[in-house]
Amino acid sequence: MGEKVDELRESLGVVADLHAAAGVLHWDQQTYMPPGGAGGRAMQLATLSQLAHERFVSDEMDALLEEAESKVADLDPDSDDARLIRKARRDFDKARKVPPEWVGEFTRITALAHQVWEKARAEADFPQFQPHLEKIVQLRRQYVDFFAPYDHVYDPLLDDFEPGMKTTEVKAVFDELRTEQIELVQAIAERGTPVDDSVVHRRFDEQKQWGFGMEVAKAIGYDFQRGRQDKSVHPFTVGFGTGDVRITTRFDPNFLNTALFGTMHETGHAMYEQGIDPAFDRTPLAEGASLGVHESQSRLWENLVGRSRAFWVAFYPRLQETFPGQLGDTDLETFYRAINKVECSLIRVEADEATYNLHVMLRFELEIALMQDTLAVGDLPEAWNTKSEEFLGIVPSDDAQGVLQDVHWSGGMIGYFPTYALGNLIAAQLWAKIEEDIADIERQIERGEFGELLSWLREHIHRHGAKFEPMELLKDITGTGLTAQPYLRYLRGKFGEIYDL
Repeated sequence: MGEKVDELRESLGVVADLHAAAGVLHWDQQTYMPPGGAGGRAMQLATLSQLAHERFVSDEMDALLEEAESKVADLDPDSDDARLIRKARRDFDKARKVPPEWVGEFTRITALAHQVWEKARAEADFPQFQPHLEKIVQLRRQYVDFFAPYDHVYDPLLDDFEPGMKTTEVKAVFDELRTEQIELVQAIAERGTPVDDSVVHRRFDEQKQWGFGMEVAKAIGYDFQRGRQDKSVHPFTVGFGTGDVRITTRFDPNFLNTALFGTMHETGHAMYEQGIDPAFDRTPLAEGASLGVHESQSRLWENLVGRSRAFWVAFYPRLQETFPGQLGDTDLETFYRAINKVECSLIRVEADEATYNLHVMLRFELEIALMQDTLAVGDLPEAWNTKSEEFLGIVPSDDAQGVLQDVHWSGGMIGYFPTYALGNLIAAQLWAKIEEDIADIERQIERGEFGELLSWLREHIHRHGAKFEPMELLKDITGTGLTAQPYLRYLRGKFGEIYDL
């Protein structure tokens, strides 16, 4: 039995190596590659992606899977080998519906589009990016057709990021969230005690921001022997195995939150991947259970820890030492309220917790319209601005603050955005369980102690990688499936206190 499974593992490992090599090229493209390298990089990435796909969907891989399946039929279905083969089979069956030529072309087009998006965003010029996005949307519609028949045109895309989740399920959750979150935001605006956040909009030296963010990342558990941080236009995390998981951040010299919470967010992603069982390296299990579960880790560290009062009991004195001129005259409570100010704003990654999901819902509705061909790419900026006014009550002054603000569409990642909101819900469910299991968690955070919290996450989530399906994992940990109620209770409790509601 072991020989057949080992043979499958080795073949899967070659595919993983090709994807890792492409990942390094993607990382370089977004951090250090000179602009002139875009054309060549697009071809290199297309070659690697197509080779990996061809090898994965080959008849040889199919035969290896069949042999391995027969050998593990009598094993505990939750054993590592049984779960590996189950995950590999699911991925194989889905991937085999997609022609290798499509994979190569999609990779080439998106690699070129990324460079154009960066320039278009810097110049707030959507027409510059439009023809590239039109090609991407066309390719994604072709991709969906590979999986016909389907219940909803968005389902195959969503399934890439949140396995097993259906568009109707996301819509139901979002309908519940939208009503209650809009009511909360309105209550804050109409009855809340005003919060002054001018303290976080002072001038903050970039290098000092960098240094403090690195201190925080290390303190909460990011292993810099197996990772590094760099700058990019849009923050991201990328891993090439549990021994090399990298993050990026970006800076605004006039807004402290951008880099600080961006670093904590990406550190949450990175610690998840650093915590996966090393035995899963070079297999389909060496990734998060889903993007929603992945986002639960980033949002947990960014918000439930990083925006908590307890966290700043530990770290605010050090931040004041770093920026005495900016923060020396500001007490802890004023700073805590400032970093948690609720205000409808334009930029998703800088949005407060009470309005963040509204940004996600906006993108979700636009993506569905693009896939249903009821919205033309050329009409996207106007549609974005209309949705922004509908959801947030504000209209972007230019496309850089609107339709061009996110990197995802340049990479063809249509179907990704809902996972951010799902991650918020999952994080709140996990936190309720953490508070049960670690009774003094708040006191530990106040002392700057994160070892027990990280160990809990390692034990219940990180080490499993993609061994379990996302909702299966969530129910095993919390006893229930996905629900919005813990998240809504958290929002009402936190912001009810901050705004004296």
